[in-house]
Amino acid sequence: MLNSQKIRKDFPILQRRIRNKPLVYLDNSATSQKPRQVTEAITDYYEKHNANVHRGVHQLSDEATEMYEKAREKVAGLIGAEAQELIFTRNTTEAINLVAFSWGTKYLKKGDLILTTEMEHHSNIVPWQQLCKSKGCSLEFVKVGDDFLLDKKDLDNKLSKKPKLVCITHVSNVLGTINPIKEIVKKAHKMGAKVLVDGAQSVPHMVVNVKDLGCDFFAFSGHKMLGPMGIGGPYIKRELMDKMGPFLTGGGMISQVKKSGSTFDKGVAKFEAGTPNVAGAVGLAAAIDYLQKVGMDNVFEHERELTRYALGFLNDLNHLRIFGPKNLEKRGGVVSFAVKRVHAHDVAQVLDGEGIAVRAGHHCAMPLHQKLGVPATVRASFYLYNTEEEVDRLVEGLEKVKKIFSA
Repeated sequence: MLNSQKIRKDFPILQRRIRNKPLVYLDNSATSQKPRQVTEAITDYYEKHNANVHRGVHQLSDEATEMYEKAREKVAGLIGAEAQELIFTRNTTEAINLVAFSWGTKYLKKGDLILTTEMEHHSNIVPWQQLCKSKGCSLEFVKVGDDFLLDKKDLDNKLSKKPKLVCITHVSNVLGTINPIKEIVKKAHKMGAKVLVDGAQSVPHMVVNVKDLGCDFFAFSGHKMLGPMGIGGPYIKRELMDKMGPFLTGGGMISQVKKSGSTFDKGVAKFEAGTPNVAGAVGLAAAIDYLQKVGMDNVFEHERELTRYALGFLNDLNHLRIFGPKNLEKRGGVVSFAVKRVHAHDVAQVLDGEGIAVRAGHHCAMPLHQKLGVPATVRASFYLYNTEEEVDRLVEGLEKVKKIFSA
């Protein structure tokens, strides 16, 4: 088991006071805080090794290139991939857009079906809507059941239509639902579909192995897993990557450029036009070192116990409506809820007055909130540095909400 009190000492921001009260940071699904080891790695890169990567015939460039490519190896290794199967992008959103443009525009045609779900983040909906408009494809959504799990019967019915692509979140950023990706991938492949997994809410919190899952594409962000903002990427099966065209074009991704035309580099280089975020990659590698030292299994178990502890209190508050699976084996460290007759933004503002940071709104999941019948929810999300004492503070804050609004 991890020692959250010891871990907290590595995060300077957790020593802050908000509204003259100790900060309780429960907005980890949006972005995580960064340990000192990550910020120091970034500073070290800029102070001692900063140069543009590749093609530079001097020592600093060689050092920067080596750090960048070693970071790629480390990030790929975390998810069980090979280095040349991981492309660096800014975030999950850009990673999904890369797949939509570089694979989707080439291999999808008019009349093809793309399948997604009602619990998706907008990043796994909007790119496919745009692709459908341009290519004449159709987009269908697998239903979410009353138990906050995917409706298996509806999934099977829609898979029987033989979609060309299935796009699904690994863990819902609202419900915390952990989808059975390996099982879904097998079913989808039997129907001839490729599968893209949004792993933004899984990679930071649990052991993930893309080869074991069997998916064709897998996207995630570094800033949700102790790393800096502006770095992330898609894993893409090498045999698919080799057949895909570039996403952005210009410097860095070319083989030759002539007036008559250009040829492109091979492998991941083909998809990384321009100067990359080297410092971001270095910082993400440091974040992975930190997480692996703690142990991803320990991170997952810690969050599950915090979720269990939180639900034990929150379920007793009759002014709350809580969303997400009751079975803790099927949910991650996310608890979303609505306070009766009080808007989510008002709840979050009261909690902020108590030094408690939560997320309020539709969490970039408007179709899901329409399904749930609420305009917005409050979301508390846990990570390795959160404690039971902070959960107690959250419960106390919600009691204050009830008192203020007579909820």
